[in-house]
Amino acid sequence: MQRALYFIMLLFTVCGFHSHDPSMIAYNGRISNVRSAKPPFNAYLFVYFTGNAKSEESIHYALSKDGYHYWALNENKPVIASEKTSSTGGVRDPHILRGNDGKTYYMVATDMVSANGWNSNRAMVLLRSADLIHWTSAVVNIQKKYAGQDSLLRVWAPQTIYDDSAKKYMIYFSMKYKNGPDKIYYAYANKDFTDLEAEPKQLFYSPDNAACIDADIEKKDGKYYLFFKTEDRQPGIKIAVSDHLTNGYTMQSEDYVQQTKSPVEGAGTFKLNDGSGYILMYDMYTSGRYQFTKSTDLRHFKIVDDEVSMNFNPRHGTVMPITTEEATKLVAAFYNPDDVIGTAGNKAIHRLNIQLDTLHSTVFLPVHPGTDLKSFNPGFAQLPGVSISPKTKVDFTKGAVTYNIQVPGHTPKKYSVHVVVNNNPLFDGYYADPEVLYSYKTGKYYIYPTSDGFTGWSGTYFKTFSSSDLVNWKDEGVILDLIKDVQWAKRNAWAPTISEKKVDGKYKYFFYFCAAQKIGVAVADDPAGPFVDSGKPLIAKRPGDASGGQQIDPDVFHDPVSGKDYLYWGNGYMAVAQLNKDMVSIDTTTIRIITPGNTFREGTEVTYRKGRYYFMWSEDDTRSPNYKVRYGYSDSPTGKITAPSNNIVIKKDAAKGIYATGHNSVLNIPGTDDWYIIYHRFTIPKGITMGAAAGYHREVCIDRLYFNEDGTIKEVQPTLTGIMKPVRAEK
Repeated sequence: MQRALYFIMLLFTVCGFHSHDPSMIAYNGRISNVRSAKPPFNAYLFVYFTGNAKSEESIHYALSKDGYHYWALNENKPVIASEKTSSTGGVRDPHILRGNDGKTYYMVATDMVSANGWNSNRAMVLLRSADLIHWTSAVVNIQKKYAGQDSLLRVWAPQTIYDDSAKKYMIYFSMKYKNGPDKIYYAYANKDFTDLEAEPKQLFYSPDNAACIDADIEKKDGKYYLFFKTEDRQPGIKIAVSDHLTNGYTMQSEDYVQQTKSPVEGAGTFKLNDGSGYILMYDMYTSGRYQFTKSTDLRHFKIVDDEVSMNFNPRHGTVMPITTEEATKLVAAFYNPDDVIGTAGNKAIHRLNIQLDTLHSTVFLPVHPGTDLKSFNPGFAQLPGVSISPKTKVDFTKGAVTYNIQVPGHTPKKYSVHVVVNNNPLFDGYYADPEVLYSYKTGKYYIYPTSDGFTGWSGTYFKTFSSSDLVNWKDEGVILDLIKDVQWAKRNAWAPTISEKKVDGKYKYFFYFCAAQKIGVAVADDPAGPFVDSGKPLIAKRPGDASGGQQIDPDVFHDPVSGKDYLYWGNGYMAVAQLNKDMVSIDTTTIRIITPGNTFREGTEVTYRKGRYYFMWSEDDTRSPNYKVRYGYSDSPTGKITAPSNNIVIKKDAAKGIYATGHNSVLNIPGTDDWYIIYHRFTIPKGITMGAAAGYHREVCIDRLYFNEDGTIKEVQPTLTGIMKPVRAEK
């Protein structure tokens, strides 16, 4: 025994570790106790909720092996039933903590359903588990528990940390009273983690007494770093630091630490298992995504988004390092062989469009054009305990390849995996209402869509995608953000349209867009922006002759005959007005209602070909599988519109799983009579199963558009493949 202790002490001396306790050894970069050495952490558990619908306000799990690539467990469905654990039926902002004993787990969450209002909750949920699978829970309602709380409006985003001095678990959270700002409070949990020991006390005193929410405390080098969101100012993250957990916090600096200009919330920090630093992640709640940053000193942060991937869209959550044994148990409880298929991570795959036939164990992986099918690896995630073969690149040019997948706790399963090249959708992600432009300045094509995937069409920004050949597309990023760039509206960024004009010999771009059911215009010198808003809505109210509907879905059209420019708009009615020469105002004396019959719903698109003006529009509701495009024509850009008896341009093809093909634009390749239609559809394959939510989970597609000899439009057959050969125009 003495020789063994001498060897350990010698090891410490050689490696540079020193301790007065011979029972302490260095383990994975940390000093641990020999008598109770803990296994290393080499995986991560992400807990989160997914959205503002009541069904989305619940606790979800995801796993990662490296802290950067995460895969949802339980098919991204809740792992804990909100209706059984909360008083409201919903939980948000979950925070998870490993207990000081190393084997008990604690979770806290906001007890809230956002549909009831942001000032509707007074409680939090406390949960405890011995295995991360089975949880007990308790509700703590601050207003009911303590006297004098009548003016309490809300209790948000609780988190837990172990207080080494008090030997207790401290829960900290924000509360708002009547007209006062949100402030961060704390209280100790009781021994059973079912209640608070005493009335909450204020933890952090903001120097400007402004609102602070979403606190997250990380301990480093004996100091406590308190991250918080500045709720009623610029919505970002700052840090206060203290030598003591429960008092003495002062600002590290006045700088914001998020690495984006977009609004953020829900700071979550965790230490990487390899000792290389810390991750600060946060919810870019108006952009529909998370951002990850890395730091070694909790002062300077670098974006690492290019290293991060997820097969889900989290909202405000936290990450906890876990062991391989813990990860394997979670896989056995919340994962199955079918789930492995959804983890195919090769960037060439249209990941939203993976199709799995569970009955026949057949998989279709659609990939982008140019993918080498002769040597292709789908990139299935290698989660702890999961076995997948083959593991290397294989040849898919000869047909399906058999994959063998084994998941702990499940019978091994074989899958027949097919890889097929599809160019629809044009780019990955949820987008809708596409507007297309060929730019004579750059010689490229551009698509300007609605950014989709937000509950209730609640997106707040516009992006554009560029291509030199209609096949390969580049994300040019956000070109207009309502939150940052528009003063008169901050919600419902929908259905844009654009015009390229030469003004004083230089190209200008006029971008018409919907915001808060009004229509605005922004201007740029380049088709990829940045765009500057005019400062006020162009269309703010319904035209006098329109009996109902919304002021949305603009379409701008340059008449090659007269040289005039027109703006069309309307939901429930089709209106038209001539644009003034400045392109940012209309001649109000020219406003007319030209609704082409009772099939018109929205989404006007106007073009010109061989002496005839073509008007296209969408029929039905965008949430309906039967959403489709019809057309009419006229000898004038302001009507009267004649609709042929068979005037469908494009409609669903149920046999292909294609539904809700609508809200289109059209493109004529310069110098040719070649035409293309760009439209959106429900996301495939899940859209048709999503009910009304399919109406904001859409994707952008392209197909050829043909005319008959008499000038009528041939009905387009929507395809999965889209166009495969590059299409270029002379600049």
